[in-house]
Amino acid sequence: MTTPTTTPAPYRSALHPARAGFGRLLRAEWTKFWTVRAWLLVLAVAAVVTVVICQLGASGSTTGGGPPIVVGPGGEVVNDAFRFTHRPLTGDGTITVRVTGLKSTDGESLEPWAKAGIIVKSSLKPGSAYAAVVATPGHGVRMQWNFTHDTAGPSSDPAEAPQWLRLKRLGGKLTGYASGDGENWTRLGEVGVAGLGRTVQVGLLLGTPDHQVVQRSFGGTSERSGRSSVTGTFDHLTLQGASTDTGWTSTDIGAPDPNAQNAPPNTTQVSATGTYTLTGKGDIAPEENSPDTVQMGFQGVFVGLLFMVALGTLFVTSEFKRGLIRTTFTATPSRLKVLAAKTTVIAAITFTTGLLATAIGYTLAQRALRSNGFKPPEFPDLSLLENPSLRAVVGSAVLLSLVAVLALALGVVLRNSAGAIAAVVVLVILPQILSFAFPLPAAQWLLRVTPAAAFAIEQGKTYYPQVQHTCLPESGCYPLSPYNGLAVLAAYVLAALLLAAWTVRRRDA
Repeated sequence: MTTPTTTPAPYRSALHPARAGFGRLLRAEWTKFWTVRAWLLVLAVAAVVTVVICQLGASGSTTGGGPPIVVGPGGEVVNDAFRFTHRPLTGDGTITVRVTGLKSTDGESLEPWAKAGIIVKSSLKPGSAYAAVVATPGHGVRMQWNFTHDTAGPSSDPAEAPQWLRLKRLGGKLTGYASGDGENWTRLGEVGVAGLGRTVQVGLLLGTPDHQVVQRSFGGTSERSGRSSVTGTFDHLTLQGASTDTGWTSTDIGAPDPNAQNAPPNTTQVSATGTYTLTGKGDIAPEENSPDTVQMGFQGVFVGLLFMVALGTLFVTSEFKRGLIRTTFTATPSRLKVLAAKTTVIAAITFTTGLLATAIGYTLAQRALRSNGFKPPEFPDLSLLENPSLRAVVGSAVLLSLVAVLALALGVVLRNSAGAIAAVVVLVILPQILSFAFPLPAAQWLLRVTPAAAFAIEQGKTYYPQVQHTCLPESGCYPLSPYNGLAVLAAYVLAALLLAAWTVRRRDA
């Protein structure tokens, strides 16, 4: 009598699954990688290309010059140019005013961040410390201090309804208030402003950002910027406290010599009933038009990423192509363990290589930029271990690693090197290229919903909400914050890994 025999299922091992430990799998996959010379060559080329292009890109960048640099109390570059009707205040005191109107004088609509209000400023020097309470046409009443800080108040428009504003000084503490009727006051907040001497300048401020019109269509961007001018009206101006002067003086902070040919025609008029009418231009806010020198140090990452895509794809598709995956699955019945081991190895190798390459490339790029005139104070000298440099370097290495894992996962799903590489290019690289040509809403949408959003991790500039700016892709601006952009790519990678896990179990069961 012949004993029947059974044929094992395809790719099934007769060994007990417990023998297939994850540590052994990691060692096996690690050995596979380091024994294929072509993969080592691709890894080395990726690192070298990343470093070289980072340095070459920075070496070709030059500053375009510009107006004199003004540095704020925190060391940041700022705009500090506005119409100021002021008088000195010694010690503590309170200034109160009603803003009765704000309108454009140049035929253009009011900028949302045009300002009319009151301010306590340490001196008339541009960049000096201050606190202010202002009414704006697009963002209501705000309390702002030292350029980078902003707190929202009532959402009223001074062009439609008068706004009462109050600013109280008590030592180094300043407290802002707002009211619609002059009787019921809303406390906006109390802030400590360092650098205020015993005697400060206090009074009315008026300013408006420049008009900016961006027209963007397929093939190009047209940006037009022009100086804007506004008129603000104030009444019920009172100052309680010790003043060494009995009159109000008007000054254009940050303006050129009033006798110069291009001096701004700013004015201050006072009626017999005590109504103050100020006309002026300029702004008091952070400066956001300077280049992002942190991001300029990572131009090689975009090219190095292509090699990581190829590496992640070939690490898995080469086994499918040559049938070696049968041996792997025979030795290890657990398909998910194999996928996890491959993912861990390729992620660790590409992250380590990417971290080394971006750290060296960024350091060399910063040296090149400083040699080309990108120097403090307009361009901060950030070391590798300082934020945002450290975040951008580590984040770029994570970006390279995630893209390699994405390529590996798609390689498992498609089992074709060309198809997987093309899919990653379409998902990660093509949106970045198209964002330079698409109309702005479509370009920003692409950089929000595709893995290309992850390049935001390389941004070094801070975009403040109290500054109106147009986020142009060609200027290196991304609509998402650095970590949110990287999270979009991580979500795509997770989805691809889940699809790969489902595929490998379904096809190779």
